[in-house]
Amino acid sequence: MKILIIGASGTIGNEVKNQLAQDHEVICAGRNGADVKVDITSEDSIKKMYKQVGKVDAVVNASGGAHFAPVSELTPELNEKGIGSKLKGQINLVLLGLDYVNDNGSFTLTTGIMMDDPIPQGASAAMANGGVKAFVKAAAIEMPRAIRINSVSPNAVQESWERLEPLFLGFDPVPAARVALAFKKSVCGAQTGENYEVY
Repeated sequence: MKILIIGASGTIGNEVKNQLAQDHEVICAGRNGADVKVDITSEDSIKKMYKQVGKVDAVVNASGGAHFAPVSELTPELNEKGIGSKLKGQINLVLLGLDYVNDNGSFTLTTGIMMDDPIPQGASAAMANGGVKAFVKAAAIEMPRAIRINSVSPNAVQESWERLEPLFLGFDPVPAARVALAFKKSVCGAQTGENYEVY
C-alpha cells in the first residue's frame, strides 16, 4: 500500500511510520522534517499536499493541537486552536482527500483519552477529540467506494511522560509503539467507524 502519514515526525507519528514502513510505501507529511510540507489548519496547504502526493491507499493523521487552559480562562480565540487544528484540520483532511484515496482505502484520524477521562485544563482538547470521534462514526456509514474511516484514541505516552505528567496526574501512560499498533490495525484491517482506545 501507499500510505500518507501526516505528523510522522511526532512521538506517535514516528512509531506509526516505523510500523507501517516495514511492509508499505510511506510518504511523510508535516510542518517540519517531512517528504511533503503541510499545515492542516490551512485548506490550501492540504489541497497542495494532496496534489503533490497524488493517489494513495491510506491517509493517517497523527497531528493536531489544542490549547490547555482552565475553562474560566479559555477564550473563544484560545479555543479556536483546537477547532482549527485537531477538529477542523482533521476533518478537512478527509473532505479534501476523498478523491485522492483509492477504492477500499482508508483514513485514520486521532482523538484522545481526555474526551473519556477528563483532566483539568483539557476541555478544549476534549471537545475537539469528541467531535472527531463523532464525525468518524457518522461519516463511516456513507463513505464512497468502500473507503473506511477510523480514529485512534491514545492515552498519554511514556515517551512524553516527563512533560505531560503534571497534566495527567494518576494516569498510567502507554508506550507509543502500542499506540502505533492501533493505527496499523486501522490501516490494515477491515473495520470502519471505530475509535480504537489505547488506554
